[in-house]
Amino acid sequence: MSAAVPLPPPEPVRIGLLSISDRAAAGVYADEGLPGLRSWLAEVLWNPLSLVERLIPDEQPQIEAALRALCDEEGCSLVLTTGGTGPAPRDVTPEATLAVAHKVLPGFGEQMRAVSLQYVPTAILSRQLGVIRGSSLILNLPGQPKAIRETLDGVFAAVPYCIDLIGGPYLETRVERIDAFRPKSARRPQRTDDSGASA
Repeated sequence: MSAAVPLPPPEPVRIGLLSISDRAAAGVYADEGLPGLRSWLAEVLWNPLSLVERLIPDEQPQIEAALRALCDEEGCSLVLTTGGTGPAPRDVTPEATLAVAHKVLPGFGEQMRAVSLQYVPTAILSRQLGVIRGSSLILNLPGQPKAIRETLDGVFAAVPYCIDLIGGPYLETRVERIDAFRPKSARRPQRTDDSGASA
């Protein structure tokens, strides 16, 4: 049996986290979206993470400005938003996301709703999106930590490949949590522990 082969360190990745809530932004209650996103990413990715976080109200101009800044100025390869995707008058995250998008990826929204419908029938009201801006992937997620986790568990397998295709860093997932899809031409040995060894 051959000895484990050391792998190079995983690439650092810069990820934007944008929580959108009038009341959390006003301090009426503690924001749960950013901590939920942060803990999920730490569980799933081997990569060293540089997180750029924003908490803003449901105002379309502010959401658009934050998305542009995270993609264009901060250089985030992935931007995850939470909140503001329902049918209420103040829910404008999808409108803001479309306004800054260069390409729409309809499959992400379709799959996010399919995943959520396994848990709650009201998921049919969700207007979540996946879009590309430049070399950044933006995904709209629900607002509750439980729903964030369920949705990311259901769609994240496609995220590393998408980021590969648009020129971003190689996202290494912990296969016991998310076994990411990769074509043969884009595969690397799987990391199995924190020592950098591979099986």
